[in-house]
Amino acid sequence: MSERTAKENEISWADFDKVLMVAGTVTRVEPFPEARKPAWKVWADFGPYGERKTSAQIAALYSAESLVGRQIVGVINFPEKQIGPFRSQFLLTGFHTEQGVVITTVERPVPNGSRLA
Repeated sequence: MSERTAKENEISWADFDKVLMVAGTVTRVEPFPEARKPAWKVWADFGPYGERKTSAQIAALYSAESLVGRQIVGVINFPEKQIGPFRSQFLLTGFHTEQGVVITTVERPVPNGSRLA
């Protein structure tokens, strides 16, 4: 992103503070054969925010077995989104690469529901 573009897209702290990014632990992963691109159905425990589900196009880099028990970072205050026959309740954050999406994880365990600072 160029300096000019970054300046044009500048947000305030109040804007950032509205985004509820919290840690959660993946509890369940299921195939999502109806998805247009390879994806998993992912459930995560967000502690005081409860268990939520999402569809995530992360199948290129992650098996279901490698995801269960992993702590991830999710945005949990977007409106729910219908993705084919599935209702997504959070955004699993990550970084796009040529090989696929690399999920955002925590460096060491934190309580589920901990907010990104």
